[in-house]
Amino acid sequence: MENLNIALLLMVVGMATVFAILLIVIYLGKAMIALVNKYAPEETPAAKKEGPAAIPANILAAINAAVAVVTHDKGRVTKVEKMR
Repeated sequence: MENLNIALLLMVVGMATVFAILLIVIYLGKAMIALVNKYAPEETPAAKKEGPAAIPANILAAINAAVAVVTHDKGRVTKVEKMR
């Protein structure tokens, strides 16, 4: 019975130690994040001045024709953007 008491005591002490260390890691991480955000804020990117590139008329016509064929003239193209 004495061995069982020692085993339970070691288990409780070990679990409490792990719990305490995890709490320390969590709160140190939160503090580090707060300090970094306070003293080194994220830079905002510069706004782009160029607008979207125009889609050539022949490509736009081909897209419209493809959509019409696939949807049996029930669908239509409302917006076409060039992906980067």
